[in-house]
Amino acid sequence: MSDCCDHGDSNEKPKPNITKTDLTGSILTKYKVSGMDCADEVAAVQQALNIPGVKNVDANLMTETVTVAHDKEVTPEKVRTLIEKSGLRIVTESPVSFFKEHTNRIVLIGMSGVLLGIGLILEWFKVDGSFITLGLFVVSILLSGTIIFPKAWRSIRKFHLDMNVLMTVAVLGAMFIKEYSEAASVVFLFSLAELLEALSVARARKAIREVLKVAPKEAMLLGADGKTKSVPVTDLKIGDTVIIRPGDSIAVDGLIVDGASSVNEASLTGESRAVDKKTGDRVLAGTINESNALRVKVEKGFQDTKISQIITMIEEAQKEKAPSQRFVDKFASIYTPAVLGLALLVAVVPPMFFEGVWLEWIYKSLVLLVIGCPCALVIATPVSVVSGLTSLARRGILVKGGVHLETLGKLKAIALDKTGTITNGKPEVKELQLFSNVSAEKVIEIAASLESMSSHPLALAVLKHAEGKKIGFKHPDDFKIIPGKGAEGTIDGHWYFVGNHNLGHELGVCGPEIERYLDSVENMSMSVIVVGHMPHADCQGEILGIFALGDSIRTGIGDTIKDFHEAGVEFVAMLSGDNQKTVTAVAKKVGIDYAKGGLLPDDKVREIKEMVQKHRFVGMVGDGVNDAPALAHASIGFAMGVVGSDTAIETADVALMKDDLSMLPKAIRHGKQVVNIIRFNIAFAIAIKAVFFVLTFLGMTNLWMAVAADMGASLLVTFNALRLLKIKKA
Repeated sequence: MSDCCDHGDSNEKPKPNITKTDLTGSILTKYKVSGMDCADEVAAVQQALNIPGVKNVDANLMTETVTVAHDKEVTPEKVRTLIEKSGLRIVTESPVSFFKEHTNRIVLIGMSGVLLGIGLILEWFKVDGSFITLGLFVVSILLSGTIIFPKAWRSIRKFHLDMNVLMTVAVLGAMFIKEYSEAASVVFLFSLAELLEALSVARARKAIREVLKVAPKEAMLLGADGKTKSVPVTDLKIGDTVIIRPGDSIAVDGLIVDGASSVNEASLTGESRAVDKKTGDRVLAGTINESNALRVKVEKGFQDTKISQIITMIEEAQKEKAPSQRFVDKFASIYTPAVLGLALLVAVVPPMFFEGVWLEWIYKSLVLLVIGCPCALVIATPVSVVSGLTSLARRGILVKGGVHLETLGKLKAIALDKTGTITNGKPEVKELQLFSNVSAEKVIEIAASLESMSSHPLALAVLKHAEGKKIGFKHPDDFKIIPGKGAEGTIDGHWYFVGNHNLGHELGVCGPEIERYLDSVENMSMSVIVVGHMPHADCQGEILGIFALGDSIRTGIGDTIKDFHEAGVEFVAMLSGDNQKTVTAVAKKVGIDYAKGGLLPDDKVREIKEMVQKHRFVGMVGDGVNDAPALAHASIGFAMGVVGSDTAIETADVALMKDDLSMLPKAIRHGKQVVNIIRFNIAFAIAIKAVFFVLTFLGMTNLWMAVAADMGASLLVTFNALRLLKIKKA
């Protein structure tokens, strides 16, 4: 923003809103700024802070923040001074309206436009008084130029060429050849287009704020004396009790200790249907208490709440540039100097070597400078990405940056886990078949004792079964996990194992009768847990009993798999640690293309690698912990039901807030729309420039037409990107 812009009447200097130390020992200071409306301002602040002691500068265009990693010798006040020297201003956290922030800018451009209009009318009707007309054009240039010329001067001082420099050279050149009306038209149209562009970026920022504003600022703290008082949520401590009134935003992640109500979790899940909550249930910050008052015990500091994690994720997602944006940035860094060099050659070579008319070719070179501005290319991609990220966030789909958003739109294959993804993830013991003289109660006790050390859904089902039978369990000694197969340990001095079909095979304890039973169970799409005495020393070992567990397939999964294909995913696979027969039976029921069972974590990695070689862009849906190696090797990793998992946000590239796989095809479809809009915007911007380059050499265009075409293209691609905010069928 220009130095003339008004940023409030307060004489007090705004302070950086965050100062902390990162893992490398550098000080991280975060500033809220005003005036960062396009990539040129981002480049300007990065160059201004290119000094010894500054380790890294992250200027976020869409959140209007600058985060600086610096040594302690470089004070936050010095950083602030350098930022403001770049043309930006440090402001408070409170956002102001676009028109209030840009009042002076609007007035200057409006006055410039009025004077330009009067001058053009006088020139059109050939009204006598050329000095008056000239004066109108010159004053119009100065008024609009106060927004452009200071930026150009700062760029020149930093030996950096940007669109402000190109436009300033074009205006000065037009005045040099006495084309005053065109010079005034160029600077006015450019300033007006930049203002409109800032307005469009402000729309995207507003959409982001709407997503982020769900975070509550205050809470009603219940004191020891039974009285309540309003306190900032950042002052709450773990163990405090807060009162949540009907209609209030819940301020904490905590446990309901008194009361029952319905809670709207749309801010986290995108699903507006209220969820009933009662004493003993947990609630999350940012959700809305709809009916009755609740007493909630604070379980997490606000900075660790789910909504804080989500806000941080949304803000950081905008920092990670998409491949197309990195391409455009690199292209623009080469393109802008090349345009200036080409314009210089056009101005000099024809008159010097081919008897061209100097003024004619200088004019053409100025037109090239104007049409050569890379603004349309530079601004449209980040606005497209942010619009896409924001739109998905509104639907409870969090994507960690533009690179993942573009990958989402290019997916050709996806791998799904079975338990908890295809199935409900809550298996139940359907049957216990005994194969020894040991009683059912003893087999259940052995199984529960070993499974008490695991959080696997099948293990939890056995524990629930034991609880229902009122059978206790003991703590096993010498306990050891057998990765991907089961576990072993000693109970009362005896060595037992619990595990899957494969473990029984490896231990050599499966006879023909047992194999027939296992086949019959697995053919019914049920899972098994084999419990037995571990072979050791002179003991051959034996199977004591087999649990048959059933897990129902999620409602609508078949339709979701069809939706994957309709969204452009060519290959849907299911990778599971469960036995192959069960996996095959489930895959056949829901229409999955490929199913592989009996997989260890390393096996899943191998399968993912093969899929990547064949399909290139491959997604993996996992729990964010056990499937971490496979998630890392996939092009993009997904975690479902993040509302219930703290680790999923950190491990996955895309987090689905609801435990609902049907959200994923919608996200993929939306990602494709983002990619298509980005590709169109880039192609359109380049095509406009190519057409006008040709028209310039043919003498069929002029300065004001060039600036109208260039900035018109910028506005068109930007508003095209903003359409993503309104797409309802993601």
